[in-house]
Amino acid sequence: MEHVHYAYTRGMNDDEAAERLRTADSGVLSLARDNDAYALPLAHYYDGEKLYFRLGLRDESTKRAFWDATETACYVVHDTDPTDEPQELDSWSVVVTGRLAELSEAERERFDTAEINRRFTPIRVFDEAIEAVDITIAEFEIRTMTGRTTPAADR
Repeated sequence: MEHVHYAYTRGMNDDEAAERLRTADSGVLSLARDNDAYALPLAHYYDGEKLYFRLGLRDESTKRAFWDATETACYVVHDTDPTDEPQELDSWSVVVTGRLAELSEAERERFDTAEINRRFTPIRVFDEAIEAVDITIAEFEIRTMTGRTTPAADR
């Protein structure tokens, strides 16, 4: 492997990983059902304690079916920026595992239209009428959070 470019990474402490999650807008949520995987890009909001997702759902959707079947989900946020050095990148990633949960009635009331627009990037709608999309806010009950970064990202 002497000709393969590589970068050393280090683990982030809990505060660093939480800050990256707090300042990122979106990531990829991975769900599983039997031997099948389903991953989707999602906007999120992390308030330092709770992680929320804004989803567009329909009752009979693939997304809903995988959500209902998944016991432990995985969410990844990451970023990479080129540096002035050839073949070097500033990079980091945070991987969170846990479970998606429906919000309580009180939590649902918290996320009115103004709060959704303030906390999340605009929802992407694909080939469907906006009236057919049910905007759902879900809580991701965090079990583990792990972050990695390259030394260049620490500068």
